[in-house]
Amino acid sequence: EVQLVESGGGLVQAGGSLRLSCVTSEVTFDEYTIGWFRQVPGKEREGVSSIGITDGSTEYADSVKDRFTISTDNSKNTVYLQMNNLRPEDTADYVCAVSLPFVKGGLIPNLYIYWGQGTQVTVSS
Repeated sequence: EVQLVESGGGLVQAGGSLRLSCVTSEVTFDEYTIGWFRQVPGKEREGVSSIGITDGSTEYADSVKDRFTISTDNSKNTVYLQMNNLRPEDTADYVCAVSLPFVKGGLIPNLYIYWGQGTQVTVSS
C-alpha cells in the first residue's frame, strides 16, 4: 500500500503564498498520476491539480489556473503544489492522492486509490 504525507499548510493572508508537499512511499507501478484535491466540510471533494509521473502532463481546475503550479521531484518521491495569490475561497483541507495504475486520473477523485491525510490551508481576508 502506498503511503502519502502532506505538509506545508497553514494560515496566510489573502494574496499570500504557500507551498504544499506530498511525499509518497514507493509506488510499484510505472505510470500513474498524483493529484491534489481539496475539501471543505459540507461540500464535495474538488480536484485542484494533477501531474503525470511519467510524462509530466499537468491539469488544473479553472479556479486555480495561473495561480497554482504543480511540480514533482521524482528523486525525492515528492510532488509540490505552489499556491500564489491565495484567496479566502481557497481555504480547505488539501489532500494528495495516487491514481489507479496506468490511468490519467486528472481531477476525478474516483480514479485515485491511495490518499493522504491532508493539510489544512486557511486564507484570511
